[in-house]
Amino acid sequence: MEPDDDRSGSSRSMALRVLLVGLGLLACAGLFSLGVWQVHRLAWKEALIARVDARLREAPAPLPETARWPALTRDADEYRRIAVQGRYDFSHQVLVRASTALGAGWWVLTPLQAPQGAWVLVNRGFVPPEMKGQVPQGAPEAAVTGLLRFTEPGGGFLQANVPAQGRWYSRDVAAIAAAQGLQGPVAPFFLDAQALTAADRSAWPRPGLTVIQFPNNHLVYALTWFALGAGLAGAIGWLLWDGWRRRRPAGASQRVD
Repeated sequence: MEPDDDRSGSSRSMALRVLLVGLGLLACAGLFSLGVWQVHRLAWKEALIARVDARLREAPAPLPETARWPALTRDADEYRRIAVQGRYDFSHQVLVRASTALGAGWWVLTPLQAPQGAWVLVNRGFVPPEMKGQVPQGAPEAAVTGLLRFTEPGGGFLQANVPAQGRWYSRDVAAIAAAQGLQGPVAPFFLDAQALTAADRSAWPRPGLTVIQFPNNHLVYALTWFALGAGLAGAIGWLLWDGWRRRRPAGASQRVD
């Protein structure tokens, strides 16, 4: 091979190495950025869990006034304990498909009208399939303590609500209120009734089945991204060292006395 050909091949090899190193460094930066993002997500999730735990230990608050409804947010208000008194309207009750620790069945959502005239949907609890046509009503006048939950618009996974046919797969407050023709202000949230007594824990509908669980795998994700970034950085370091080793003169490592 001619010397010019050798120099040309060496130049192409060098250019390829520079390109690979540059792309590798960009990838490293991306991987470490993802790791840092997951660390921030971990801090956010731990703070959320702490806030919700604190809300569950607080004394129940009264039903928020209608003027406050637009300012309510998931981060600041979901899972707050709310105590409300009012009158159930069992004629506009709906059943929503549910999957619980007791198996598949139905959530029983009943509109409750507070003394000031506002409506709030109360998830009175779960009933199994065989009770779908005979849900116990109880007294219309009721005092409810429940967890504030935000509306679930649209439907469930791959199953859209069909209001015209009374098929509900999610607790979509606005759609349920419209389908049932509730007159007056309707809260943009519903209440998951809590089980406060031993009788509640054996009654139907069965309250107190709210699942409060927040997946928190952010530390694992962060360590994964950092490990991938470190591995790629090690590969880039080896590539640079190998290129430097190959460019050394043949006798550079020999000691001259």
